[in-house]
Amino acid sequence: MPHNDGKRQGNMVTTRTAEEVSLAKRAFRPKITVFHCFNAADLAFENNGDCELKAVKMPCSSMTREVFLLRAFEAGADAVLVLACPEGACRHVSGNLRAARRVARVKKMLDEIGLGGGRLNIFNVTQGDDTAVEHILKETLAGLEALGTNPVS
Repeated sequence: MPHNDGKRQGNMVTTRTAEEVSLAKRAFRPKITVFHCFNAADLAFENNGDCELKAVKMPCSSMTREVFLLRAFEAGADAVLVLACPEGACRHVSGNLRAARRVARVKKMLDEIGLGGGRLNIFNVTQGDDTAVEHILKETLAGLEALGTNPVS
């Protein structure tokens, strides 16, 4: 029996069988874009079997503008993360707080348009804390299991 998974092609909604939808869910390899401050995390991201990671280094997390976050989703990211300095540790005084406000605004926009604000998160990370970043990625992947693929891509 055909199943409408809501995937659009131009002005038409494609129809797939339940088996095709099930296979697509099993083959789901999330795309995660990570904007990170040079001082919050100096990370060399490597793609692994669980997901595709795209790292974007920023001089300060406050330079992560709303449009950058939205364009990451437009480019196919299933989730977007912003890694900022811990509160009180930003070299640019309150850059991490400005970034948090921007992320909150975009999360609200994503909820309003039906994409889901849960796809976007900001975390305060100490430089060199690879364990925390690994934990953040695992949490993000677990959340994406419920959210599924980006309906925009």
